[in-house]
Amino acid sequence: MKAITFGSYGGTEVLEIREVARPVAGVDEVLVRVRLAAVNPYDLKLRSGAMSEFVKTTFPVIPGSEMAGVVEAVGIAVEGLSVGDEVFGWATSGGYAEFATARVVALKPSRLHWDVAVALPVAGETALRALGLLKLTPGETLVIHGAAGSVGAIAVQLAVAHGITVIGTGSARDSDALRKLGAHPVLYGDGVFERIGELAPDGVDAVLDTAGRGVLPGSIELVGGPERVVTIADPAAYGLGVVFSSGGARDQTSGILAELAALAVAGELTVPPTRHFAFDDVAAAQAAVAAGGQRGKVVLDV
Repeated sequence: MKAITFGSYGGTEVLEIREVARPVAGVDEVLVRVRLAAVNPYDLKLRSGAMSEFVKTTFPVIPGSEMAGVVEAVGIAVEGLSVGDEVFGWATSGGYAEFATARVVALKPSRLHWDVAVALPVAGETALRALGLLKLTPGETLVIHGAAGSVGAIAVQLAVAHGITVIGTGSARDSDALRKLGAHPVLYGDGVFERIGELAPDGVDAVLDTAGRGVLPGSIELVGGPERVVTIADPAAYGLGVVFSSGGARDQTSGILAELAALAVAGELTVPPTRHFAFDDVAAAQAAVAAGGQRGKVVLDV
């Protein structure tokens, strides 16, 4: 099969398309013919070597965790899935490939667009996990920094659906989109906390930082301490007493994915539009993720 690999750490120039052996599904895995593979910031950190102290790699590496496709083979211990099923979830063998093994996947409802399916696993699980850590209750007010991004947009909708008032920071061009999601938009940058204060004169109960733009000190002051501040993007959290929530739930059941899919099909959850790149244009796809500025997921058409 064809796969995108890198044989050493470096910039996008180390990425190359190679013919490699097709992976074989383990007893508790499925083999998926990949249709779309998402490109995430983690993939860039893995390729650059920024994760080398924490993640053991054996070169060549096939990056990519999020993918959507069609089941090609089923392990003997797998229940509820059959060859030909359309699924989405986390790849265990690397998603930047024509075929990938996977352990945590969910059936893709027929009414769920492929673009939405591939955008749900990482952003959806991260949003659910971060909101859970904040222990929000209906009637509280939550600030989400980077509310128009992949994680932020899902977090806004999930919080609003549970009776939370959400103030979302973003750029001026994000304002209309944030209003449609149910958030009260606030322009990020200098003076952001003063603007938040004007919108919430009675105070703010919790803060979720998805952007990592140095907002943690101001967020701590805003809520009166670090206990109800969570970040998924700023390592400065460790020195400030703030919870840094990273990683994913690839070892959990597919129930989280099924829940997200059901919400999307019901029209209760939307994701920003995806940006597609050809499989052999992976360097440009990763460069687009590195540049930032886009709201939706970057995906490879496999």
